[in-house]
Amino acid sequence: MNDMNNTSKPFLESAIRTIKLEADAVNELLVYLDDNFNMACSLMMACTGRVIITGMGKSGHIGNKIAATLASTGTPAFYVHPGEASHGDMGMFTSNDVVLALSNSGETAEIITILPLIKRMGAPLISITANPLSTLSQAANANLHIGVEKEACPLGLAPTSSTTAQLVLGDALAIALLEAKGFSAEDFAFSHPGGSLGRKLLLKVKDIMHCGEDIPIVKQGTPINQTLIEVTEKRLGMTTVVNDQGELVGIFTDGDLRRTLDQELNLKTTAIESVMTQQCSTISGDLLAAEALKIMQDKKINALIICDNQKHPIGALNMHDMLKAGVI
Repeated sequence: MNDMNNTSKPFLESAIRTIKLEADAVNELLVYLDDNFNMACSLMMACTGRVIITGMGKSGHIGNKIAATLASTGTPAFYVHPGEASHGDMGMFTSNDVVLALSNSGETAEIITILPLIKRMGAPLISITANPLSTLSQAANANLHIGVEKEACPLGLAPTSSTTAQLVLGDALAIALLEAKGFSAEDFAFSHPGGSLGRKLLLKVKDIMHCGEDIPIVKQGTPINQTLIEVTEKRLGMTTVVNDQGELVGIFTDGDLRRTLDQELNLKTTAIESVMTQQCSTISGDLLAAEALKIMQDKKINALIICDNQKHPIGALNMHDMLKAGVI
């Protein structure tokens, strides 16, 4: 046990040192933020094509992530490997695009090779480098300086602090553009339709409600025992109660049934309107399912009725429907 503790101590010391160095690199970004950042954002905002991110090695991996973040927050973007660009993938670039190139040294051979082609094409160039005097920095319309003096790697070889700074700067660009464009949560959901967030932000009540013959409905005057048959057959734990014009006048739920049984009423002769809940919650089918869920949670109810403008029931749903649809 002592040997394990002695071994783990250097691990923790190394982790603390690494985190501190990378945190310093991120904090240092604040010192170097200037009008180049405004220029970079302006170029990307004005882009009528795509933002093309490129970078080699670890910078390439960061570039891939930045491209994904931009694309999911309202700025169309994709990553191109600079080595592949020299062998045919330059065909992905157009003069309507903006190029964002990542290179810690600013002298990455594969990027320098395609610089003349980017410049000749006329696509604006943004660079993220640690050397403002590098070839890449000097060629860029806007150079974002990361100024990392020391990598977290004790050998000074593995890109660590520098790639963290690149990543944070990429996030800063994406969020600045998101806010400038007024990108909304619903816009974000359209980029993530398969996830739980997409379901919560895009799914509407009308997409999951029971409708037509599946809506539990009884008319005023229906005895309680016949009402229970409707509740059982439709399996929503409740039924709507309507008048002769088909307008909603109340709801009868499992909770109402328990209260009815306590009263020892004659289930065959007592009309449903004498035991139903008159003030029941109704919603529109165009309401987001997530909003309907909040109503159910706030009011501590398990079902909701969807009505049209004439108070006619056109749908119904319960908490199980929310669970099945993945809203919960």
